[in-house]
Amino acid sequence: MLTSLHVRQFAVVEHAEVDFGTGLTVVSGETGAGKSLLVDALLLLAGARADSGMVRTGSDRAELSAEFDLAALPEARAWLAQEELDDGEACQLRRVIRAEGSSRAWINGRPASAGQLAELATLLVEIHGQHEHQALLSRAHQLALLDAFAGHEALAAQARELATQWRELGMRMRRLSGGEDREQRLELLRHELEELEQWALPPAELAELETSHRRLANAGRLAEGAAGVVELLDGDSEFALRRALGRAHAELGKLAMLDEALNPALELLDNASIQLGEAADTLGRYAQDVDLDPERFAEVDAHLARLHELGRRHRLPVAELHGKLAELRNELDELEGAGEALEKLAAQRERARADYDKAAATLGKSRRKAAEKLGKEVSALMTELGMAGGVLQVEVEAAEGDEPDPQGRERCELLVSANPGQPPRALRKVASGGELARISLAIEVATLGKDSIGTMVFDEVDSGIGGAVAEVVGQKLRALGGQRQVLCVTHLPQVAAQGHAHLYVSKHSDDGHTRTRIQALDAEGRRDELARMLGGVEITRETRAHAKQMLERAQA
Repeated sequence: MLTSLHVRQFAVVEHAEVDFGTGLTVVSGETGAGKSLLVDALLLLAGARADSGMVRTGSDRAELSAEFDLAALPEARAWLAQEELDDGEACQLRRVIRAEGSSRAWINGRPASAGQLAELATLLVEIHGQHEHQALLSRAHQLALLDAFAGHEALAAQARELATQWRELGMRMRRLSGGEDREQRLELLRHELEELEQWALPPAELAELETSHRRLANAGRLAEGAAGVVELLDGDSEFALRRALGRAHAELGKLAMLDEALNPALELLDNASIQLGEAADTLGRYAQDVDLDPERFAEVDAHLARLHELGRRHRLPVAELHGKLAELRNELDELEGAGEALEKLAAQRERARADYDKAAATLGKSRRKAAEKLGKEVSALMTELGMAGGVLQVEVEAAEGDEPDPQGRERCELLVSANPGQPPRALRKVASGGELARISLAIEVATLGKDSIGTMVFDEVDSGIGGAVAEVVGQKLRALGGQRQVLCVTHLPQVAAQGHAHLYVSKHSDDGHTRTRIQALDAEGRRDELARMLGGVEITRETRAHAKQMLERAQA
């Protein structure tokens, strides 16, 4: 459920923060005030394409954010967890659009792509109206809607799982058989294993080889350097450290005879002399023992060169070659013993295919029955919504191909005739935005409570209607609000009166700047706004009384 929407420097809105509750929230305002900006903001947060024209004049960027409560949306929580974007039962979508046209998006404070926004938004909100960004225009969604209407969750899940199982078994069989190049694959595996067994090393041995290579490559420098340090420590030069330390010890010894307090310092010099001598002896032995072995160096260097060559061939770091060895050995064992395994997999795949055919046939039969029922219910609602003679047909046709399909063996297309005598056309090709919005509303009412989307938005669903039909539209929206959170932009008082909450959008101009304000109306404010919608510029006592009656009747 949408809990809040925040916009800053967006179009004519300088700053607005709106809180939302359950039920039906209606949005009204004067023409040109920017009623649909809330819908536009949600579309952008749902991944719609952004452009610099959406940034308020004089600003460097527009900022949009929305908060959702996911307590009743397990699919959205699962998607966020899968994408590692989860943050408990709350979700924040944020988008920044810059004046030069670029934009950035975040989900729960972490960077996200517009594609991720769009994918998540399909689980959070449905937007219906005079926009093409509607889930109902997708054939895949139409099929899912039909399945939800008919209660096909278990049947559809069974078909999907069996199709997936059939495909996975096929992949395992192809991997085991090696396809048409099995013998070539076996020969290649044996060759690669022989190479890796000869050259690849476990991590500890590889580290030891690299250390040995460094030592052998620098043997001359190490011997020469160690001997030089010995000369500095205990050489014949009068500047050698041990000689200087001896002189310091002798001088301090004389002073200690005058003051015993210097004896601890004298002992430290004794210890330093001993340690310096041990260091010189150790380095002297090291300089004599450094392994100047060109043949061993060549051998180690060749081994490392071979390892790097194998790493490039297998596209792996040298340290991972030993792990690749185990992987190739397992694959070779599988291929060499593939005969019996292939027979078992083939039998399993045949059973999966038979089970799928049975489940898909049951699902297809139920889909065709449900399609007829859904078409009749939506057609009846279309008449109530001012589209007399309008018809919706749910066309179920066979999917292409004979292989098990996770969606079943059918595809679905919603066909609509908005007026008597017109042939049904695909819903996605219906031209009128107002008709499309009302058809969407009829479908939503007919399938009330059948899908898991928590928030539905209708942008001027009442376009082109009035009178009794408008009141019916409002009643249907209110009924829908009893099951889902609904946001509706409207210009009709009959619809606005049915809202559980009411937002008013107004436009103000001062100092040469135009600003849009969005405010939640209390009971008195709602009465006055309905009176304005009923009576126009001049609001009389009679229009206020009429508005009060409409509100009381709607709340009864």
